[in-house]
Amino acid sequence: MTVTKMGEDIIRIVIADDHAFLREGIKKTIHDETDMKIIGEASNAADALKLIKELEPDIAIVDISMPGKSGLDVLKELKSIKKKYKVLILSMHPEDRFAIRALKAGAAGYLTKESAPDELVKAIRTVLTGRRYVSKALAEKLIDILSDEQDKLPHEQLSDREYEVFIKIASGKKATEIAKQLSISVHTVNTYRARILEKLGTSSNVELTQYAMHNNLID
Repeated sequence: MTVTKMGEDIIRIVIADDHAFLREGIKKTIHDETDMKIIGEASNAADALKLIKELEPDIAIVDISMPGKSGLDVLKELKSIKKKYKVLILSMHPEDRFAIRALKAGAAGYLTKESAPDELVKAIRTVLTGRRYVSKALAEKLIDILSDEQDKLPHEQLSDREYEVFIKIASGKKATEIAKQLSISVHTVNTYRARILEKLGTSSNVELTQYAMHNNLID
């Protein structure tokens, strides 16, 4: 965790991502913006929460997938605090897989890491005006999805952590690998798996993968 002190006229940014080279990529993207500075970096959710609460940045850029608590957990904890923080979620997942959950959890915007080099600065400035940032394509999907909450698909009933485990299982990851990535026990992964199977009406990992592919949740 690193912290840098800056003047008051600068857009103060905290970034949280468990991959150092991705944090460097974010810094490189905004390097030429003279009114933007990174004032703190974190590699996990716990440090991210600590930095955001202590430094009160103008905006926090948070990876959705980190060891232990996820970016969604960060959003939920910040949402419980009276002060409103602006958080832009970055994700390796396509927008339609986690964006809605992130926005409902309180994110000010959602951006894929693939599009970040081209859209990050625009997203930051949009969020700082008080608006939410999503791509045009996602905005069109949101109109349809959010206007019809009653016709939810089974996977939309999963909790955020269940959904995260579900996607990893459907993508072919083993319980030991998932446990390591999420900093939880294999037993906990298996508990989530049992809940997921029940909620989706499936009986095996193969069926979970077929369900995910049918609903365009994995490639």
